[in-house]
Amino acid sequence: MPQRENLLNLTPDRAAEVLRAWMESHGQQAYRARQVLEHLYKQPVKGFAQMTTLPKALREDLDADFEMPGLEVATRQRSTDGTEKFLFRLRDGEAIETVAIPDGDRMILCVSSQAGCALKCAFCATGAMGFARNLEPFEIAGQVRALLMLDERPIKATNIVFMGMGEPLMNWKSVDVALTLLNSPDALGIGARHITVSTVGVLPGIVALGKRPEQFRLAISIHAPTDDLRQRLMPINTKFPLAEVIEAAKVFDRRVTFEYVMLGGVNDGPEHALQLARLAKDCAAFVNLIPLHPGGGQGFTPTPRGEIVDFARELRKAGVEVAIRKSRGMDIAAACGQLRAERVPRRSAEKVGA
Repeated sequence: MPQRENLLNLTPDRAAEVLRAWMESHGQQAYRARQVLEHLYKQPVKGFAQMTTLPKALREDLDADFEMPGLEVATRQRSTDGTEKFLFRLRDGEAIETVAIPDGDRMILCVSSQAGCALKCAFCATGAMGFARNLEPFEIAGQVRALLMLDERPIKATNIVFMGMGEPLMNWKSVDVALTLLNSPDALGIGARHITVSTVGVLPGIVALGKRPEQFRLAISIHAPTDDLRQRLMPINTKFPLAEVIEAAKVFDRRVTFEYVMLGGVNDGPEHALQLARLAKDCAAFVNLIPLHPGGGQGFTPTPRGEIVDFARELRKAGVEVAIRKSRGMDIAAACGQLRAERVPRRSAEKVGA
């Protein structure tokens, strides 16, 4: 039996082309293709059977030739601050986590791009679980789609950050398509300036993202202002040294954010502030200081809040714009660096309708 084509892995233009050709070959009028397209993302449904504007026989024929797989919500946890974390079970048994963060009139979704992560940053729980595989486009954009279809408290994203599990620019082939699905008005319709791709500094991916015409945002995980220190914290620095990452940030034609996790007694001294300020000014970057959260890599302690404030003050004195990220979802291990999907047996997961 031939494999069914996955419509959710296609860009809207490609899906429209495929569906128009299929409708013509099956003696159907062209408007039927538009009806199917509406139900992929704009009015998403879980399967062809729910496309009730189509005749039953047509739905059955579509189901024979195409698939539109969803993501299974295995668990849903809600923090005291309103943050929610979702564990998605994938078709091959792998699992990923997605975090929904309410912020005033915004709903920020922190999405995953890989199942696990191969980079082994010393302070990150995801890196400690190892790498399983890259996600397909439908599994990346599908995190946003699935939350729109929740039976209980559906969630509509206004902002997307690729700061979940995995390194997005090491899965550029899928992320490239997913960005189109997230942004296109014919799909999920989220503005490019509300979509941020976070990377440790994968240079080919930064170049590829910069070539896209949309105004997608770039965040770079710096975490140390010198090669020696960064090498100890982030092994990827061997392949993509700090100086080369800064050069890539300088030529990126949109404003760049530096992400900097604060590690007590490691990267939080006055000398580190001055070194970081020089890097940020070199490419006009905005700096996000991230408090270390429990559940990350072992052997580190958080920088005290007062010292983070002092560190930020030094950056501002040097002429750098800086913010201290507010901790969210810590009681459900949903904060930055905490995501670590456990491969729990399917039967033990709390099932939630998706």
